[in-house]
Amino acid sequence: MAVTIKQLGWKPFFQSQLTLDELETSFPARISKIYRTKAVIWNERGKQEVDIGLFSEIRNIAVGDWLLMPNEGERPLRILERQSELRRKVAGTRVDKQLIAANVDTLFIVSSCNQDFNESRIERFLVLAAEANITPVIVLTKADLIDDPEQFKQTARELHRDVAIEYVDARTSESVEPLKRWCGEGETVVLVGSSGVGKSTLINSIADVNQRTLEIRENDEKGRHTTTSRSLHLLKGGGLFVDTPGIRELQLTDSEKGIEDTFDDVVQFFGQCKFRNCQHKVEKGCAILAAIESKELDVRRWHSYLKLQDEQTQYTKNIAEKRDDARQLSRMYKSTMREIKKRKKR
Repeated sequence: MAVTIKQLGWKPFFQSQLTLDELETSFPARISKIYRTKAVIWNERGKQEVDIGLFSEIRNIAVGDWLLMPNEGERPLRILERQSELRRKVAGTRVDKQLIAANVDTLFIVSSCNQDFNESRIERFLVLAAEANITPVIVLTKADLIDDPEQFKQTARELHRDVAIEYVDARTSESVEPLKRWCGEGETVVLVGSSGVGKSTLINSIADVNQRTLEIRENDEKGRHTTTSRSLHLLKGGGLFVDTPGIRELQLTDSEKGIEDTFDDVVQFFGQCKFRNCQHKVEKGCAILAAIESKELDVRRWHSYLKLQDEQTQYTKNIAEKRDDARQLSRMYKSTMREIKKRKKR
């Protein structure tokens, strides 16, 4: 299917990074999928595969990236600077970052109106979007299965007063029509959410793709992963979707700004305590405790904020420890090499 570079999300931000010489000797292409040893790139000429081994930094590529490709040859010249990037900490104890997608405009945070609905999980995705300066939209699926979906919408509204919220029956195109205002030509949207919330069904309703869906387990209303790799899809209306596997564990990386922006209802009370070194635990004159007591601040929100901040502190500490270990290893290596040289001279 022939597409224009504008339909693929090309913007003046990327155009400004090219020199006159590059405009004559190369062309831009966008990564639409990464799997095994290949990356699929998409441009006005169509789709082609590129060996991942040809990239100078294999770990620093993501679906949604714009590449500069030579008119002759297969080796990518460089990855263009990203307008935005979604990233998370890899699962487990390691502190490495994992790229989810690049150059995204809108984040659809998908949650179903059942046992999957989890305020803390949605807050994490809101922090992710705020840190990346991406517009978040909370999409509540399976609204057709309950009598009063408005209760879920109201609860989601309390998480961030400025975020857009839509509830849909993902199986019908009429129901998902309100989402299309974020899916205009060249606009890139990412879907995130746990398995079984209806992401694949949602894509089937608004995108020109047909993804296999899996049944929900009756005992816990959870599903299995339908999507196993990230991929970029062109929508009927001209926008683009980046589909992602269900995310069971979302650990944030450095997200101080995202936390502050998402929890502005908490942050507004900072600086109002009687004592500057207030720990917000038992101190008299604590503005946080007073706000909780008067119901101005939800205690769940306060605990959620503290949990995310504690994770940030631990993440920063782990990064510092990793750097210290690397420096010690480097010093030990240099010391060993010096000792080897001394022995050779003897």
